[in-house]
Amino acid sequence: MGVADLDLDLGPDPERPPAPDLDLDGKPHVLSLTPAPGGPPLRAGPLFALVRLRGRPVATVLTTVPDGADPAHVLVAEFRAQYESRDQRPPKKSALSATPPRTTVVVATRERADRLGRALDSLLAQDHPDFRVVVVDNAPVTTATRELVDEVYADRVTYVHEPVPGLAVAHNRGVAATDSPVVAFTDDDVVADPRWLSALTAPFAADPRTGCVTGLILPARLTTPAQVLLESHGGFAKGFAPRLYDPTAPPADEPLFPFTAGSFGSGANMAFRTSALRAVGGFDPATGTGTPARGGDDLYAFVRILTAGHRLRYTPDALVWHHHRETWQDLRDQAYGYGAGLTAYLTAVLCRRPSLLPALLAKLPRGLAHARAITAHRPEETGAGTPGTHGTHGHPWPLSLSRLERRGMLYGPLGYARARWGSR
Repeated sequence: MGVADLDLDLGPDPERPPAPDLDLDGKPHVLSLTPAPGGPPLRAGPLFALVRLRGRPVATVLTTVPDGADPAHVLVAEFRAQYESRDQRPPKKSALSATPPRTTVVVATRERADRLGRALDSLLAQDHPDFRVVVVDNAPVTTATRELVDEVYADRVTYVHEPVPGLAVAHNRGVAATDSPVVAFTDDDVVADPRWLSALTAPFAADPRTGCVTGLILPARLTTPAQVLLESHGGFAKGFAPRLYDPTAPPADEPLFPFTAGSFGSGANMAFRTSALRAVGGFDPATGTGTPARGGDDLYAFVRILTAGHRLRYTPDALVWHHHRETWQDLRDQAYGYGAGLTAYLTAVLCRRPSLLPALLAKLPRGLAHARAITAHRPEETGAGTPGTHGTHGHPWPLSLSRLERRGMLYGPLGYARARWGSR
C-alpha cells in the first residue's frame, strides 16, 4: 500500500484555513504530491495519504487509485467527499505563534546505524533557527553508531555514550547533555518534516505554563500486513486538532485524566521545558524499552509534568514519519510491550508520587473499563488490508494480539519491580 503526502491550496488567503462555508466543488490547486519520506513510488492500487493545506497537516484519506488514473485527482476527490459527507472542515490553525526557543534534539539509539543516518539527515534539515542534535548510543555492542557520527556528521551532531541499557536512561543522559531551555526527543526510525522542530517548540515561547508538547506521527510505509494492522489499531497518531491539557481545567471528555497518558502523544515526537523535566526527576530509569518494564517512559513523563502543574499541548503541525516494524513477530512484541508499559508507568507514578494513589483509586473502575476497550478484539468491519480511519479501529484486531496486550498489562508492575531491583 502506498503512502503519499499531498499539499493543497483551497483558497485565496494563504494565512487563513478554509471557512466553514467554503465551496469545495471547484478544483483545488495541488501544490505537491510525493511519496512519504522513505516510502515507495506512487502507483495504482491502495493509497493512504496525508492531506496538507499550504503545508499544514489536516487529514488522512484512504482510497484506491485505478490503473492509469492521476493519483492527485483521486486523492482530492476522496478528500472532498470525506469532509462533505461528514459535514466537517479542516481544523483551524493554532493561534500560538512565537519564535522557537533554543532547543536540543535527543535521539537515543542502539545498533541501528543504518536507520539513524536517515533520521539525522532529516533533523539537520530543520528550519528551526537555533538547535543542536545529540545522539545517545545506548549500551552499544559495536562501534557502528560512533563511527557514523564521527565520519558523516562530525561537528554537526554530538555523540554521547550511555553504557546502561534502557530508553529512559538514555533519555536522561541526553537531558544531562542539554544546555538549552527546551529538549526534544525523537527516535532513530523516523523522518522529521522540515517544520517539525519549529512547530514542536514554538508553544514553549508562546505560553510559559507549557511544560510538554507532543506532535503528529504518521506511517512512512504500509507495505506489510503488520504495518497496516498497527496503523489500523490507531498507530501513533492523535488526530489533526490541537489539544491543550491543563491540570487546572481537566478535559471533560477524558474522565480518567491525567492517567490516560497514551492519548497525549508518544515518545517519538515530544519536547519538554528542560527545567520542568529536571524538576520532576526526568524519566524513570526503570521504565522504557530495554528494561524489564518494556515501555512507559514517555507516559510517565507526561503524567509527572501534568501533576506538577504544567500544561501539555498536542500540535499536529509538528509531524514526523515513522517507519513501523515490518514483521508479525515485531507486532506481537509491540502489543505485549504496550500493555506492559501501560501498567508499568502507572506503577512508577505511584511509587514516585504516592499522593496520587487516592485519585487513581477513585478512577480505577473506569480505568479498567478503558483498558478492556483499548485491548478489545475487533472483528473485521472494513476490507482486509486497509488501515481504516485513524482512531476508529476499523481494521480487524486479532484476538491473539488482544490477549498479548492484556498479558502485558498483568506483567507490567512486575516488570517495573524487576527493573527497579536491577538498577539497585
